[in-house]
This record gives sequence, C-alpha cells and structure tokens, in this order.
Amino acid sequence: MSKLAIIAEFWAFLKARKKWWLAPIVIFLFLLGALIIFTEGSAVAPFIYTLF
Repeated sequence: MSKLAIIAEFWAFLKARKKWWLAPIVIFLFLLGALIIFTEGSAVAPFIYTLF
C-alpha cells in the first residue's frame, strides 16, 4: 500500500465518519515529525531539541 493510498483512505474516513477534529491533530503531528527529521543534521538541531 503506498503512502498516498493511506492519505486518501484517511481522507475518505474523515469524510464518511465526520471526524474533522482529527485533521488538525494529524497535521500537527506530521509537521512536528517533519521538523525533527529536517533539523536533525543541521546546526539548528540543538536549539530545536531544547524546546522539547
């Protein structure tokens, strides 16, 4: 199963079950994960990790 298929299935779940409150939580978790992944090898990493 591709990553795009998982996103499409999640979107269909949100539409069918009317669980729109889950979308901001998932988006926030995705952005937080992306921030950690993109800064782990840079000079900014020590400053990002002190926030947590």
